[in-house]
Amino acid sequence: SFGIGATQVTATATNAVGSSSTTFTVTVVDNQVPTAVAQNVTINLDANGAASTTAAAVNNGSTDACGIASIVLSKTSFDCTNVGNNNVTLTVTDVNGNVSTCNATVNVVDNINPTAICQNVTIFLDATGNASTSAAAVNNGSFDNCGVASLALSKTAFNFADWSLNCFSDSFSLE
Repeated sequence: SFGIGATQVTATATNAVGSSSTTFTVTVVDNQVPTAVAQNVTINLDANGAASTTAAAVNNGSTDACGIASIVLSKTSFDCTNVGNNNVTLTVTDVNGNVSTCNATVNVVDNINPTAICQNVTIFLDATGNASTSAAAVNNGSFDNCGVASLALSKTAFNFADWSLNCFSDSFSLE
């Protein structure tokens, strides 16, 4: 049994007359690439809009007969621009420098709802008995970890009939 590398060997032949020896070198080379095995993972963005994973989380039992020196993932940090499926590459290097790769998908999820913050506004009826406001006027610093995509009011236009019925209970929503 020989290990990786060069080993000097002496061979001796003997018969009734005498013996003779010679030396030679046995060189063992590991040219077998490791078996890279990956699995898809899902990660959730945090309140700051960031998420990460590791090569260990994506690795799904990569192997090599001589031992693995390193397992590296092509991308480990994600943010709001990466929501959805992201292709990554798992690279496995054995102790003798042989390399194998495989692909996986990192699914980045944003499951944190936006926070709506409203403020009361005063609007004035014009000469025709009409008034309006906007979502921007009612908004008082609404926020989301990945940014607010849109602001909307359930009602923006009002008239004298609304005032006379005293029906100013409206809702505000983020989408």
